[in-house]
Amino acid sequence: MKKDNPAELLKLAASVKGFMPEKEGLKLFELALEAAAAGPCLEVGSFCGKSAVYIGAACRQKGTTLFTIDHHRGSEEQQPGQIYFDPEIYDERSRRIDSLPLLRETLEKAELEDTVVPMVTTSKAASRNWATPLSLVFIDGGHSYESTLTDYQCWAGHLLKGGYLVFHDIYPDPFQGGQAPYEVYKLAVNSGDFTMLPLCGSLGILRKR
Repeated sequence: MKKDNPAELLKLAASVKGFMPEKEGLKLFELALEAAAAGPCLEVGSFCGKSAVYIGAACRQKGTTLFTIDHHRGSEEQQPGQIYFDPEIYDERSRRIDSLPLLRETLEKAELEDTVVPMVTTSKAASRNWATPLSLVFIDGGHSYESTLTDYQCWAGHLLKGGYLVFHDIYPDPFQGGQAPYEVYKLAVNSGDFTMLPLCGSLGILRKR
């Protein structure tokens, strides 16, 4: 990918497996481009790297880092026999889901290997001794209430003043999608620590006060 070429960025992002609409990806790029001037960004939930392309491209422009966390063993819905099972991310040798090779392929194609730092672990383990202030945190890991709450509790406190806390799959209408991320998003709103900005698709965007 030619560095910082918007058309190439969109083309590459569209080719990566994932669940990020272009409108939401471009909003992530816009937020990260503003935020990354103050420090590195972090996302929970790498999968195959679609959102990492958008956030990572912004970080590269600002000369900073995107840390991306995922155990790469898939969510409950991606396991064999489940609705989102994909044989391309199933490792026959280990008989387990493994999306890490596709993330590495994405980062190579996007020329982001010097910008994006994959962390193959759980959100809780990665946060245990974390001390680096962050300009943007994107939460898009497991979508159960417990998982989303853990991600919020682990990372929101590391945000710089003015930094962005962004949740994916926020659906105020329960007929549009699952409610667990929305419930945690509301906890963040009600904490008094953030200013609520308009939704962009299913992106819930908060700014640290």
